[in-house]
Amino acid sequence: MLSNYRDIILAPIITEKSTAIASKEGTYVFKVDVKANKSQIKDAIEKIFNVKVESVNTVNVHPKKKRVGRHSGMTNKYKKAIVTLVSGNKIDL
Repeated sequence: MLSNYRDIILAPIITEKSTAIASKEGTYVFKVDVKANKSQIKDAIEKIFNVKVESVNTVNVHPKKKRVGRHSGMTNKYKKAIVTLVSGNKIDL
């Protein structure tokens, strides 16, 4: 059970694509805990940033194979949340 809101939202994802949709549509992308569901993510965003959330979409990002020299391994899996805010609300990242 995820009790603290700060345990659910891990970090914002700042990429060219995420900043482009943030400026046009009021949509923000966050890295969230793998066990968090959409309603927990919505509550956490509303409490932490003091905004009103319209919708939450989630994507499970699977690990990729990576190599460093002769050592091979996998990247970590994580969940990505795409959060759309009600018009007029804004998050400063």
